[in-house]
Amino acid sequence: MTAPHLLELKMRGLILTFLILGTLHKSFTVINGEEEFKGDYKKLSGIIIPGFASTQLRAWSILDCPYSPLDFNPLDLVWLDTTKLLSAVNCWLKCIMLEPYNQTDHPECKSRPDSGLSAITELDPGYITEFRGGRKGDVFIGHRWDVVRELQQQAGEVVESREKWRRIRRNGDNGPLSSVWKEWVKWCIEFGIEANAIIAVPYDWRLSPSKLEERDLYFHKLKLTFETAYKLRGGPSLVFAHSLGNLVFRYFLEWLKLEVAPKEYMNWLDKHIHAYFAVGSPFLGATETIKAALSGFTFGVPISEGTARLMFNSFGSSTWMLPFSKYCKTEDKYWKHFSDKGKEAHHAYHCEEEEFKRNYSGWPTNLINIEIPSFHSSDAYPSVLDVMENTSMECSLPTQLSFNAREVADGTFFKAIEDYDPDSKRLLHQLQKSYHGDPVLNPLTPWDRPPLKNVFCIYGVDSKTEVGYYFAPSGKPYPDNWIVTDVIYEIEGSLYSRSGNLVEGNPGATSGDETVAYHSLSWCKNWLGPTVNITRTPQQPIPL
Repeated sequence: MTAPHLLELKMRGLILTFLILGTLHKSFTVINGEEEFKGDYKKLSGIIIPGFASTQLRAWSILDCPYSPLDFNPLDLVWLDTTKLLSAVNCWLKCIMLEPYNQTDHPECKSRPDSGLSAITELDPGYITEFRGGRKGDVFIGHRWDVVRELQQQAGEVVESREKWRRIRRNGDNGPLSSVWKEWVKWCIEFGIEANAIIAVPYDWRLSPSKLEERDLYFHKLKLTFETAYKLRGGPSLVFAHSLGNLVFRYFLEWLKLEVAPKEYMNWLDKHIHAYFAVGSPFLGATETIKAALSGFTFGVPISEGTARLMFNSFGSSTWMLPFSKYCKTEDKYWKHFSDKGKEAHHAYHCEEEEFKRNYSGWPTNLINIEIPSFHSSDAYPSVLDVMENTSMECSLPTQLSFNAREVADGTFFKAIEDYDPDSKRLLHQLQKSYHGDPVLNPLTPWDRPPLKNVFCIYGVDSKTEVGYYFAPSGKPYPDNWIVTDVIYEIEGSLYSRSGNLVEGNPGATSGDETVAYHSLSWCKNWLGPTVNITRTPQQPIPL
């Protein structure tokens, strides 16, 4: 799962894609024995499918916020307006959270994705992206320190020190660096790309794939976008997908099979899509999704981890990027639509023998190691009073359970903690209804190569990346009832704990991009067999 504040680094990878395209433009003849697009490269369009939390959401309601001078009115920014978040966090949560069982809006407030390039260039313009450095009475473009302190105290979310605030503002460390595609679009303009050649297709990243289509007709609109781009410019499109956007695009390709005649499917793809650029794609899921579901992941937004957990687990998309095994698949749902079994509600996994011969479902280590109390209680962990009143608890030790990727994706893990965590039932419901039972595709299955002529995978490597967690009960009430006691990292071909100790496991040849493990990022290498070309390009850090 790639947080928005890391996206700027990945955009430099997209700049590289245009350098690659420079070569492609000069060689539209025959590649791998197939005839390629021979037209004018200026007829190509670029279609951007953004990642998780990388599209602005705007209010579509009038919401009065008590005890705050700021209310929500139609078209006000919800994701992301940090000023309203800090001063009226309860109101903000009403607008951003969904009902977890049916993915509907709060009765008092609804939000919808913005449209156009402006929806994905900056999430909260002026908050941190306009920082110029230096100090003048601690006044920064966006917020003064004293204002931030006061607003956060009102919301119960406090940055402890002035120095920490300056560091957040300067480095984006745990802070919402909100510039997303802005610099990339600016670079395209400098490169001479026409305004109508770059098309953004924002979406509500809170929804499951089936709900995207049911509520917003998103995949119908995406198909129409490709067809309109072809009519407008006379050539096919280049697809640039980032993070969750790649999973959205995969679902679209499967959905399209059911929308066009079987004989026309490949013709439609060849006509409308020239190349697909997968940037930072969690092909086999992302381990940070687990941390977000159990203990909270703030995405750089100034809220507590408990609040972040409440928000994240209300989204239908919260389980879309769960890690899964590369050895386990479900039956092809496309052909089930033409059989008597087409309307089965649940689609069981079928795993290869390798799944049970190898450890960790092919991942570097077990994804989850969690302490479960050895007694049943309404609390996640007993208080001192509980222990004093029930002496049988004194000698009771918690049980530590471990779960691999298969056991996370098939719901085994959530069933195991069902008695100890109120969110597990909701997450299990989402998992079974919106993913295992999806009529188009179970996204928690390994990808086959998309049936497109040109596929490019672009991802970072050699960064310290989380691949496993140790959780324990915190003694606090929900949503803060779990804490992370240790983290397993992959670092350039080895596994280490948070304390720096070497850990046994199955590390990959290198490490991931800091947010997604190398095992998941590099899955696309399996698509082309011996004909795949791998290019490693060093990048120098540049100040943001």
